[in-house]
Amino acid sequence: MTERDWNDHYAQGFMPWDSDQPDPALVAMVASGALLAGRALDVGCGTGTHALWLATKGFDVLGIDLAPLAIERARVKGSGVSACRFEARDFLENPPPGHFDIVFDRGCFHVFDAPEARARFAARVADLLTPRGIWLSLIGSTEGAARDTGPPRRSARDVANAIEPVLEIVDLRAIQFDLHVPEPPAAWSCVSRRRAVPAQPSTGS
Repeated sequence: MTERDWNDHYAQGFMPWDSDQPDPALVAMVASGALLAGRALDVGCGTGTHALWLATKGFDVLGIDLAPLAIERARVKGSGVSACRFEARDFLENPPPGHFDIVFDRGCFHVFDAPEARARFAARVADLLTPRGIWLSLIGSTEGAARDTGPPRRSARDVANAIEPVLEIVDLRAIQFDLHVPEPPAAWSCVSRRRAVPAQPSTGS
């Protein structure tokens, strides 16, 4: 999608992904101690819900989004929160400088239909993570009943093919998107980290 496409959604008030509450998967990881406070990057931050919540938990957060309208709203919501700032950026074309202990995205990685674009997204994350950095990505799943609306659907194979060459997948589990609807769509919670050694070729027969 282009910047204009996303801006149109915000201008029209069509934001089904924006529940104004932090996702339970992110909350649970912080509560468990798996995500320790540090520098955090929220990719596709929208109106800043998750970035601002992370700031309340001691993280120094940068939220980025392709849509300037989303960033404008996030800045209004985060006015006075010094530990959180927002920038309009194209993550693939213009990633932020520096390194991050946490990269989080809820429904950003999965919007790319081309496998090459998803692989490029994962490579961008790998470049930005600190040596012990963690990427938590919440991704629409091919599991569950057929549906005509809702988040894009990606298989576990789609996820692994994009991420595994550049990052180590620590945990991939089935969850549901917390969209406050009667039948929440199936999703993946994928946790990845920097590799200690490069990925090895798959064993041949």
